[in-house]
Amino acid sequence: MTNYREILRLHSKGISQRSIAASCACSRNTVAKVLNRAQELDVAWPLQEGMSDAKLRKLFSSEARIPSLRKRPDCEHIHREMAKRGVTLSLLWNEYCENCRESKEIPLMYSQFCYHYQQYATTTKATMHVHRKPGEQLEVDWAGQIAPIVDSETGEIINTYVFVGVLSSSQYAYVEAFLSQNQECWIAAHGNMYKFFGGVTRILVPDNLKTGVEKATWYSPEINKTYQEMAEHYGTAVIPARVRKPKDKPNAEGSVKIISTWIIAALRNQRFFSLAELNEAIREKLAVFNSKPFQKKEGSRLSIFLEEEKPMLLPLPAAPYELATWKIATVQFNYHISVDKMHYSVPYEYIKHKVDVRVTRNVIEVFFNNLRICSHPRLYGRSGQYSTVTDHMPEDHKKYTQWNAARFISWGESVGPNTAITVRAILSSYKVEQQGYKSCMALLKLADKYSFPRLEAACAKALSYTPRPGYKNIKTILTTGQDKVAVAETKRVKDNSATYGLTRGASYYGRDGK
Repeated sequence: MTNYREILRLHSKGISQRSIAASCACSRNTVAKVLNRAQELDVAWPLQEGMSDAKLRKLFSSEARIPSLRKRPDCEHIHREMAKRGVTLSLLWNEYCENCRESKEIPLMYSQFCYHYQQYATTTKATMHVHRKPGEQLEVDWAGQIAPIVDSETGEIINTYVFVGVLSSSQYAYVEAFLSQNQECWIAAHGNMYKFFGGVTRILVPDNLKTGVEKATWYSPEINKTYQEMAEHYGTAVIPARVRKPKDKPNAEGSVKIISTWIIAALRNQRFFSLAELNEAIREKLAVFNSKPFQKKEGSRLSIFLEEEKPMLLPLPAAPYELATWKIATVQFNYHISVDKMHYSVPYEYIKHKVDVRVTRNVIEVFFNNLRICSHPRLYGRSGQYSTVTDHMPEDHKKYTQWNAARFISWGESVGPNTAITVRAILSSYKVEQQGYKSCMALLKLADKYSFPRLEAACAKALSYTPRPGYKNIKTILTTGQDKVAVAETKRVKDNSATYGLTRGASYYGRDGK
């Protein structure tokens, strides 16, 4: 700030402008301008009695030299317009210039226009309203103070962590306690908060915690993948507060302190035996807190929220966000990936590639280079289950999956009647027909290995023992060669019958012409 008084005093003592500039820590041009302006105003040292530094500054400032023909802006109107979404000082300055042209007045330059409004905003303490419009910004954080609950079975004290969300414009707050600060609780808190507000703001300002920000940098913080996905689902933008810059989210920081007093501390003498009981008490205190009248202005957080901010919120999506976790998996040679001991198929072209897997409660989605390549319903129950899509298989593998009961029976009939009977017996031995497909497929492989005639003979041999033979019976007969023994014995019996058989004629039966 220019020290006009000191410049005039030193100049009256005959000190050079260069020395005055060095003494007053300003440029020589500034000293020259001040002395020229003093000559124009006929101001010299010693100054008149009662000439304060503020009056002297106003006298020498550029504001005093604004031509009287220039129209002063209506700062109160500017302040009201700036509270509306999408309105900027640049837009209002253009409208101000248009009005000046219509009224044939000279407008101020943009810099002076902004300067006057800035002075007005500083005087009326309206800075907050300029930067935080209704429905624009929401600040979230964990409260530093914990709230204990008591385990009803063991009597153990369990600490809970309090989540706080505050709308920047109305300061309307949301509070909920959780058993942990992990990502699942963090995402659930946001979903419950948006439901409580009945809408979504355009900007979300969290702290630099790991569940929200993977890597905190000054210019381009790396947002946690799940958190970013949640923001995209609700149509909001995540802009984290800078590291060690609490003023980037002053409402959350301030509300945390107030809530620690009016909610957490107010419940210190009560004992809660479940998280639900604690949150029920928090909701009651929160309703009183939001309805409490402001001390220095009219209304309350609730009234301002209902009148000004709620209509400006974005609508909620049709369905709440479903928490998803991300994993990295490698596609194995059987073109499947393993997730929680379950196996899901992937197009075989991605064998040995690393893929990103998005896991939700009901769906498994697989991504390669941010492109979704497949999805499966999530499997539950015994480990080791497979979910396989035929289109993911190579061509020579698909033929083994395109079989059904009718095709297996038709194939068995083409081998022989005993094989067909065996196939029907295998299929009927299961409660669900599809359960017998693997055994029938195994018969196909036995036919490829031992030939159709041997398979037919083995089935005949098995049917001589039991009317419901299985795959293991057929395989044992073929492995031990019992089918060959049976064929050899049958052939020997036929040969003996042809060589040594007795043929009784008609005379034996008394039909010799009597």
